[in-house]
Amino acid sequence: MENNCFNMTPLGPDAHNTLGTVCIFGTGDFGRSLGLSLLQAGYSVVFGSRNPQNSSLLPKGAQVLSHLEAAQTSRIIFIAVHRENYEFLSAFSQELSGKVLVDISNNLRKNQYPESNAEYLAKLLPQANVVKAFNTVSAWALQSGSLDASRQVFVCGDNCESKQMVMDIARSLGLTALDQGSLLAAKELENYPLQLFPLWRLPMYIAMGLTAAFFIYCVLTEIVYTFVTEGKDNSFMIVVSIANRVFPIVSLIMLALCYLPGVIAAILQLYNGTKYKRFPDWLDKWMLCRKQLGLVALALAFLHVLYSLVIPLRYYASHHRYIYTISQLKDNKSLMFDNSMAWRNDSFYSLGILGFGLYVLLGITSLPSVSNMVNWREFRFVQSKLGHITLLLCTAHTLVYEWNAFLYASSYRWYLPPATVLSLIVPCIVLVLKLILITPCVDRVITRIRQGWERKSAHAPHDTSGQPLAS
Repeated sequence: MENNCFNMTPLGPDAHNTLGTVCIFGTGDFGRSLGLSLLQAGYSVVFGSRNPQNSSLLPKGAQVLSHLEAAQTSRIIFIAVHRENYEFLSAFSQELSGKVLVDISNNLRKNQYPESNAEYLAKLLPQANVVKAFNTVSAWALQSGSLDASRQVFVCGDNCESKQMVMDIARSLGLTALDQGSLLAAKELENYPLQLFPLWRLPMYIAMGLTAAFFIYCVLTEIVYTFVTEGKDNSFMIVVSIANRVFPIVSLIMLALCYLPGVIAAILQLYNGTKYKRFPDWLDKWMLCRKQLGLVALALAFLHVLYSLVIPLRYYASHHRYIYTISQLKDNKSLMFDNSMAWRNDSFYSLGILGFGLYVLLGITSLPSVSNMVNWREFRFVQSKLGHITLLLCTAHTLVYEWNAFLYASSYRWYLPPATVLSLIVPCIVLVLKLILITPCVDRVITRIRQGWERKSAHAPHDTSGQPLAS
């Protein structure tokens, strides 16, 4: 334990059994949770409070002193107060000189102040060593133990020794400390807890937009059209039939959208003749959220499977079977076995099962606990090679379902193609382009470019308009 001792002044006769003394300014929820965790880890804890007599809520075993007295007991002090209250610290700046001040504060909104809270604290107390840390860990995470919540602690500061002290404390609490560099990174760390699923927004917007568009399209072509032309009310089909048509359509399109940016990136590299030219910002953002696109698509595929299992149990399905059977008996007819229809039906289900199985495998390997167990080549094989096979199987599943219906005029209601035909556009484009890109002559060039080769014209000097300069 001597390696973890930070030369802190011990408190009382039992302090030799602890890792050292840590001071906490602030007795709110986070300060109390942090104090309890430090006590359980073997530290002596001293709270600095405006009202030391009011300590009933603080963890048992901690000492409560005034801010000035508490600052003299430890070399490291956690500042668990809001930025608006930092001014009181300047009253005893001399006592805080040379101390390690750990700023754990967050703001109410992103970029609320011109500088980060940690940089502001460093300006207020220039003689102290300010470290930004623990702002991404909640009080609940500290209380819940190592099985729940995020366990990562991002640390930044200008003094390496001070950062190491804070990182050692984080590790002793069972947390994972990650060095983020100098105090200039503090603003980014303070904005991080304020983000609300940043990588999920685009996939969710795409999913909701496609779902709404295809839902309206299917209602128009299957419900409204039937009511207008035949006078039949099939509105009950919205609940299951239309939903079970929309979910797989959106799932297939979103799966194709996972692999379309990779195809576009390869085409751009071929066009530019180099890998050293930046992709457009929209393509960068698209590529960053491919994992989320795939997981949303997988969720929709799960819904399709569940809805498909329910379909035979519906009243409409059983009623249709009974009516058909009775009509066959009345007409004294029997339906002959159609071998081609049997092949089509079995192929439809087989392709769907295989596609969904690989779909699930892609989702499992995207989990951090699984992806950390495979090397890059294995991960790329599953996500790229098996991913395109999954897209191929799911596209074939849809093609077999649609079969030759697109050839009949009756399928085009109000001259609109069936929704399943529209769903095949993006997947087929991706598969055709990918087939072109993996041909040996094209793949050889792409491989060379990604290994650093550049076409001669790619690194010719350009003027501000992007045109090559005359030599």
